[in-house]
Amino acid sequence: MANETIRIVGIDPGLRKTGWGVIASEGSRLRWIAHGVIAPSDTLPFSERLLFLMKGIQAVCHDYQADEAAVEEVFVNVNPASTLKLGQARGAVILGAASSGLSVGEYSANLIKKAVVGAGHADKSQVAFMVARLLPQSNGVKADAADALAVAITHAQLRKRALLETLNKGAA
Repeated sequence: MANETIRIVGIDPGLRKTGWGVIASEGSRLRWIAHGVIAPSDTLPFSERLLFLMKGIQAVCHDYQADEAAVEEVFVNVNPASTLKLGQARGAVILGAASSGLSVGEYSANLIKKAVVGAGHADKSQVAFMVARLLPQSNGVKADAADALAVAITHAQLRKRALLETLNKGAA
């Protein structure tokens, strides 16, 4: 159904701070539901930090009755150890969403920036500005949660485009 309401949780993974944002997508309309940050203590052992992230995403998916999830892909960092740890945090949040029964879309940072700002190399302040414009109820959300909402917006836009292409193929 083209105008059904879908709740999407967007996730910006990080080992110290994982941003999340939930939006409702109905046709071309987007509505902010909630956002926040999951921040495990730096004093926890690495495995417990990953578990904290997984359980935190599971709670968000459950509490906000998400239908689908979207996660930012890992970018290759100068420091290989940091990239590996970020990849493990990303795996934990993907597992949290998938174990909650959600399909998980994955998007590159450049695609997210292009979908939200119109330029693939936009900076964080430009992303936060456009998120605030597209979701005014989010009250000027900042940093990790703004990035997570941008991931959710990207998923909603690409999901809608795929649905339209499917409908158009069926009509041909």
